[in-house]
Amino acid sequence: MQNVFVYGTLRAGQVNDISAAAARHDIAAPTLLGTASVRGRLFDFGLYPGLVVDAAGVAVKGDVYEIDDRLVAVLDEIEAVYPGVEGLFRAHQMTVHVDGTAIQCLAYPVAEHAVQGLPEIASGDWVEHRRANHAAR
Repeated sequence: MQNVFVYGTLRAGQVNDISAAAARHDIAAPTLLGTASVRGRLFDFGLYPGLVVDAAGVAVKGDVYEIDDRLVAVLDEIEAVYPGVEGLFRAHQMTVHVDGTAIQCLAYPVAEHAVQGLPEIASGDWVEHRRANHAAR
């Protein structure tokens, strides 16, 4: 078992909902440990967000799950993270705090150079941003 911090399409109710991804692959359901945030900048790629970790950034909201180790390969595929391939997303270990407890987590930030010219999500919350944009249409 390990922990993962999800901030975008892997969040509950989103297109790549982590629990639905586990179910599709007959892997035990992830256990939600709580909500957390990391300092960074969140960018809108259109159909998904990208996080650039930055201590001077805003609080980027996400959820922390305890997951079966087999789910990591599924998440890597969703995020197109492959050994030896330099892609948009990168598997990264980071520490987040859930209810005051420090938890080591896997996360998938993007390369900083990839966000050039993209709109920044000032709230740091992808789900809120998507709701607001959908309502505006």
